[in-house]
Amino acid sequence: MKTQFSLVLFFSLFISLAQAQTGKISGTVFDVEVNDVMPFANVAIKGTNTGTTSDFEGDFSLNAEPGTYTLVFSFVGYETVEVADVIVEEGEVTTLNVEMKSSAGALDEVVITTTTARDTEASVLNMQRNAVNLTNGLSSQSFDKIGAGEVSSAVKTIPGVSVQGGKYVYVRGLGDRYTKSILNGMEVPGLDPDRNTLQMDIFPTNILDNVMVIKSLTSDNPADFTGGMVNIITKDFPTREEYSVSIGGTYNPSMHFNSDFLQYEGGGTDFLGFDDGTRDRPVNRSQAFPRPFDNDAALTRLTERFNPTLGGTRQQNNMDFSVGFTAGNQYDVGKGNNKLGYFASLSYKNTSEYFEDFENNSWLKPRETSEFEMRPSRLLSGDVGKENVLVSALTGLAFKTEKSKYQLNLLHIQNGESTAGNFREEILVSDAITVFRDNLEYTQRSITNALLSGKHTNEDASWTTEWKLSPSLARVYDKDVRITAFEYNPSNNTYSIRPSSSESPTRIWRNLEEINLAGKIDLTKKHQLFGRDASLKFGGGYTYKQRDFSIDQYQILIQGSVSQNFDGDANQVLAPGNIWTPENQAGSYINGFYEPANTFDAYNTNASAYVSEEFNVTENLKAILGVRLEKFDLFYTGQNNLGDLVLDNEQIIDKTDLFPSANFIYSLNEDSNLRLSYGRSTARPSFKESSIAQIYDPLTNRTFIGNIDLQPTYVDNIDARYELYGDDAQLFAVSAFYKRFTDPIELSVYSDFSADNFQPRNVNDATVVGAEIEMRKNFGFITEGLRKLSANLNISVIDSRVEMDRSPSGEYESRERNLRPGEEFDGTRQLQGQSPFLLNAGFDYTDPESGWQAGIFYNTQGKTLELVGLGTVPDVYTMPFHSLNLNLNKSFGEEQNSTISLKVSNMLGDDIESRFQSFEAEDQIFSLRKPGTPISLSYSYKF
Repeated sequence: MKTQFSLVLFFSLFISLAQAQTGKISGTVFDVEVNDVMPFANVAIKGTNTGTTSDFEGDFSLNAEPGTYTLVFSFVGYETVEVADVIVEEGEVTTLNVEMKSSAGALDEVVITTTTARDTEASVLNMQRNAVNLTNGLSSQSFDKIGAGEVSSAVKTIPGVSVQGGKYVYVRGLGDRYTKSILNGMEVPGLDPDRNTLQMDIFPTNILDNVMVIKSLTSDNPADFTGGMVNIITKDFPTREEYSVSIGGTYNPSMHFNSDFLQYEGGGTDFLGFDDGTRDRPVNRSQAFPRPFDNDAALTRLTERFNPTLGGTRQQNNMDFSVGFTAGNQYDVGKGNNKLGYFASLSYKNTSEYFEDFENNSWLKPRETSEFEMRPSRLLSGDVGKENVLVSALTGLAFKTEKSKYQLNLLHIQNGESTAGNFREEILVSDAITVFRDNLEYTQRSITNALLSGKHTNEDASWTTEWKLSPSLARVYDKDVRITAFEYNPSNNTYSIRPSSSESPTRIWRNLEEINLAGKIDLTKKHQLFGRDASLKFGGGYTYKQRDFSIDQYQILIQGSVSQNFDGDANQVLAPGNIWTPENQAGSYINGFYEPANTFDAYNTNASAYVSEEFNVTENLKAILGVRLEKFDLFYTGQNNLGDLVLDNEQIIDKTDLFPSANFIYSLNEDSNLRLSYGRSTARPSFKESSIAQIYDPLTNRTFIGNIDLQPTYVDNIDARYELYGDDAQLFAVSAFYKRFTDPIELSVYSDFSADNFQPRNVNDATVVGAEIEMRKNFGFITEGLRKLSANLNISVIDSRVEMDRSPSGEYESRERNLRPGEEFDGTRQLQGQSPFLLNAGFDYTDPESGWQAGIFYNTQGKTLELVGLGTVPDVYTMPFHSLNLNLNKSFGEEQNSTISLKVSNMLGDDIESRFQSFEAEDQIFSLRKPGTPISLSYSYKF
């Protein structure tokens, strides 16, 4: 047995040493004619007997001794391509991607000297140029240039893309309702129940290969996006063994090492992004609570089970820090070209934010239309401290043969956010009172996703079958949200708890769990049509989503007038000496109830099928025509607040729709395309929107009210684009688009008398017209010494119009009734969530030889209608945020495998602000946050 083990060890060491003494050439062969990979092409090292063929995905790999070679690529009916000066180094992998095109009768020889890796900027632009639909993308190389640590920071540099709240992607200025996020081509549930898309800040860029934003529709893609679809593509297994580690820190002068930082003590596992049970609900949901008049000591014991901490404490916080690790390798297994590869990534990020002078207000127009200036309804200001932990783990395993590939990816993202707030609130309607409020919150979020996929082809690669199965589980737990409000009496400097005016102290537990099961299959048949290459694609998919949402709410009531003894200290409310007992017959006690009105169980299904044909009408004109069928059903179980409307597995949406699409690409020459496309799409309401739930936000003191009558929005989309590609990843593109919305969904004030209640509603038809320009250009045209300096610019200008609801008491009548003298009104307005313009600009300098890379990037968007007002409630607009960021990288070491990065964000010190606006009135603050100017320093090492 020892002898066998020794032999195995000897041969393993021998093979490892032999591989170390050689290098590898690997890459992908592309077929320019059909915008696809080239399977089974011949690849040979010129002047030797060493050669191989590309597999069914166009990939190839060759081992070679260190040296400089010429590679020859050939295939029957295609031009032979020779690539000279391919350098192979010991133990290294040289990446070489080659494009081939059919010969026109003669076998012309072409010599190519340019090489690109799959994830470089040039490769992403090549994918963009060859794509059948209108796309923009970012590579991992781009992530490094702009210093982006997560997807949310990276995608806002893509033309027409903006990010709201640091998390949510808007494409072409449209809200997240009209943007779809997918992971590796499959749907995953979102972490935020208030949004329709996935949070972008949960994906660290070190686990990503590239990000593609698709702006036009084809029948093989889902129909439920209008602005764009963001496809987040995680790393595949590498071509060689590679590892990396990274560590980073961020210092924000206005937030970190601040002795006034507001926080509260949580559980022992908060640093891992989840609660250890400290914040679990201390009683059963069905627990009955005695009342003081029952004179039952059980009420005291139940009250004592609740954590007595209701107010935050001030102490110094630390700066942000992050660590990351990746590993990957590929192995030859069995006979032939079978390969087994893996990739793994683990990242950890711990951040804190402190917002002094945080504001969240309500203002109203005067009921007298002769008056212009708005009047305050509720003014809230104070300090907010946030501590956030994000942990992500990704692992992937892939097995590839000559005609098949199987891949399994597992992803888990864990996020915990602790918030402490201390506010002064002026309530100026009805009884004018001053309230001091303490808020403590903890939200625990997680996504667990698995993706099992396969790709297969036949002997001549004329048939390709791809399939994917992807189950996901998303969880969002608001654990023990604590709100304590004291009414302040300035005449005698006393604090008291008065439920009739400032509400009782409240404890809330909210649980959201969503299961997502998705599967799809795509079949492609290459064939001849009109004597030219063509491709028939057809397939189908099925998605099942189920969400369970529940709320448990408890109030702390006060027997007697003892609250005046608390002196406004929230932590005194449940202090041992202040809890009600049968002996003292005074003090605080718990009164709790489960809220069936704000609890629902809903699920939807979406069955789809499609067919499309890609073919060349002429040598330069390509057409992609298709149609997609989707059958969407939404079922709901829940009841309203009054209990007089109870729905039990009620079908509230039943739609079967056809979504046609047509894309035309005219190739003016090898470097430029002219594109024209049409597609029909939809935007469906979320679970929360299609409900009868009423969900309170303790931080903003506002309530979301569901709308069970919501219907899907349908959109007709027309896009046109001219694009010109140059060497060194240069690009110039001009686009125009038109969108017509039927029954768009907007978030509106619930009623004239409920300024702090919001509801989504279908409104009348709307149109959006826009134009985009994108440019990437280096300065080598001035002098060769400036070739390493380049400029990036993209601008989007959009005009939107929506017809107001003209029904009785609708928006048109409400606004007409509240017009001010001189105010013009035509019954139309800007579409809610639609930005009128977006601007991204930047300069970057890259010198691979010295390892220096620097860039400065600017991003902003126009004033955007955030909330549609009604009656005396004015509209709310998100104001432009001017983001100027600087990034500096230096790579060093023998192979430049060490990198130090410096990033300075929000150099202009701009604030994140939303304002009430009314005709001829001074703007008033709706919400205000001051993000400061973060300075980040990181180090990474690859080996």
